[in-house]
Amino acid sequence: MGKRSRQRQKNQSSGVGRDNRDNGSWGAGYADIVKENQLFEDYYKELGLVPEGEFEQFMDAMREPLPATIRITGYKSHAKEILHCLKEKYFKEIQEVEIDGVKLEAPTPLSWYPDELAWQTNMSRKIIRKSPLLEKFHQFLVSETESGNISRQEAVSMIPPLLMKIESHHKILDMCAAPGSKTAQLIEMLHADMDVPFPEGFVIANDVDNKRCYLLVHQAKRLNSPCIMVINHDASCIPSLHVATDGWRDALFYDRILCDVPCSGDGTMRKNIDVWKKWTTANSLHLHGLQLRIAIRGVEQLAVGGRMVYSTCSLNPIEDEAVIAALLEKSEGALELADCSADLPGLKTMPGVSSWKLMTKEGQWFNDFSEVPSSRHTQIRPTMFPHTDKDKLASFHLDRCMRVLPHHQNTGGFFLAALVKTAPMPWNKRAPKQARKEPSAAPAPAEGAPPTEEVPPVGGEDAPQGDQPPPAREPACGPPPHKRKKMFGFKEDPFVFLSEDDPVLAPIQSFYDLSPDFPKLNVLTRSHEGKKRHLYMVSKELRNVMLNNSERMKVINTGVKVWSRNSDGEQFGCAFRLAQEGIYTLYPYIRSRMVTVSVEDIKILLTQENPFLSKLQSKAHAQAKSLGMGSIVLRYQPNPEEPLEPQCPIELCGWRGKTSIRAFVPRNERFHYLRMLGVEVFRDKSGQGGAPREDGEEPGEDGEEVESKETKQDTEMATGDIVGDSDGKMESDQP
Repeated sequence: MGKRSRQRQKNQSSGVGRDNRDNGSWGAGYADIVKENQLFEDYYKELGLVPEGEFEQFMDAMREPLPATIRITGYKSHAKEILHCLKEKYFKEIQEVEIDGVKLEAPTPLSWYPDELAWQTNMSRKIIRKSPLLEKFHQFLVSETESGNISRQEAVSMIPPLLMKIESHHKILDMCAAPGSKTAQLIEMLHADMDVPFPEGFVIANDVDNKRCYLLVHQAKRLNSPCIMVINHDASCIPSLHVATDGWRDALFYDRILCDVPCSGDGTMRKNIDVWKKWTTANSLHLHGLQLRIAIRGVEQLAVGGRMVYSTCSLNPIEDEAVIAALLEKSEGALELADCSADLPGLKTMPGVSSWKLMTKEGQWFNDFSEVPSSRHTQIRPTMFPHTDKDKLASFHLDRCMRVLPHHQNTGGFFLAALVKTAPMPWNKRAPKQARKEPSAAPAPAEGAPPTEEVPPVGGEDAPQGDQPPPAREPACGPPPHKRKKMFGFKEDPFVFLSEDDPVLAPIQSFYDLSPDFPKLNVLTRSHEGKKRHLYMVSKELRNVMLNNSERMKVINTGVKVWSRNSDGEQFGCAFRLAQEGIYTLYPYIRSRMVTVSVEDIKILLTQENPFLSKLQSKAHAQAKSLGMGSIVLRYQPNPEEPLEPQCPIELCGWRGKTSIRAFVPRNERFHYLRMLGVEVFRDKSGQGGAPREDGEEPGEDGEEVESKETKQDTEMATGDIVGDSDGKMESDQP
């Protein structure tokens, strides 16, 4: 990797505000940094972005700590239950808490976020430590965050996905995705209908930094979606992908693109306090070119009629309106700004500006590129200034851009613009097309077969020509053939799709009585040889992308785990047990191995280790006794006549032993389900305690689960920490 490539990666991965605005923290830190920067104040005073008479309020807000915000994941059927738990238990109790003689202010919902699924609080870590009740609330947030039911995310970071107007069939690209809070929102929106295990759409989340890609994987994994793929590329030259359609391999164009570019991050000063001493106008000048290249690459891959949201956590027009204006000019009418001012009622924004100036870090101002001395032309480019043709500038409608100012709604600073593509980009229309092999000579690869090296004809006149492979024969005077791109970072295990007649699938199909429409071809594993330890599933559309682009992209992670191998599982009829991560994906296809459980049954299963079958209520007991040993599904169906019970279905993985039964559910998910049932769970002062065990123990020789010393200790602490349900009954079964 050359010097320029390394610098580009550094720039993309170190946009100052991105991590900080995605992960809403609980205040604190940097107390010794003086929150003053005279250059910053002079610059924004002169630009006039803040309404007249409000500049002091603006600066005062910038010096205040940023409130913490949480978002309840909207696609899970449990979202309403979590919201009910928060409002009726924790928020009501917080209102009664006094710290140093002052009553705490309860969290408030963000007025512009749909369905009260986002909340804001001014509580800092210091305050939380002063009250046991607040400590329980904090543990609740941490546990639910790890389970994927709550995200701690800055308020302004939640806005871009809401402006994308996502539907379940959309193909979505997140160009600069890490650490992944907005990616999680995109996934949630795809799964708005939880009755559809495989939406037609998908999310491809990209980041240039290999290490940050694993933060992205962690965020995405919490949502257990088969429709997400994480890739590792430079966003400014992200490769064009292809999909097979009726024997053709066509270019993939995205319906929605999120272009949340690296930026100087001066909108994050309230939390990323380091920016106060590091901020200079040179930061924006250095990033403008990269931001424009990423945005251009995004609109190249956008489908006609599609929408791309460009966003930064910078207030500087050089990174904001200047990039949008340059993009609109280059598009020659193929792009237009959408008016989103009415899309989020309650959100206060300022319209974009059509006039701005440029200042160097020495304090020198330039109104136009003609004023810039030639010695500075490498740092200051024409695209950084407003267009000199006033009529053309007016046709851009830059007032449709949106800028969020911190003092208006106690948030960070942010900039957004939604672009709609109305025609192919002009340089794609003009580019000469290379001679390609006829489609009849390039049949689609057989199901389960690896993709061929050669790329057949690419459909769509908007296909970026620069990313197409060279013709089979180059003219004598032509350039040398392209070298295969080198992939950097950790070498991932391969992604291997199973064939329809793979011997692993037959016993699984029989044991769980999978329905005939179960998509076997969507099952993959991570090894070519040896025993398959885990089986994963992706959607049909992502499978198409992977099979046709294995040499074009570096995939970090995809798929949701649906089965894990048991060491001695064959003696029970199937070598693979169900994995809790994939139960909501698999459940619609499973027609046997079901046990219908009640609220009381779930409490027993989640608080006791290997309870006897006789402890279950009669219906569940009879169903469990009728099944042979092995993996099972524990299904709770809500009863509308019992409003105090959870009003959403619950599916848990379990194991039927000789005389006992147990739940195979990770610790934090046990916390989650117990709280939904009205059972209060908290950890002791050492940070221990919680759910009885982690998912992952293997069955013993007699079909019972092996209980390790560590698991037994977890069980004792967990059952001892469950203090009572909403009826006041003790739920502890500690021996």
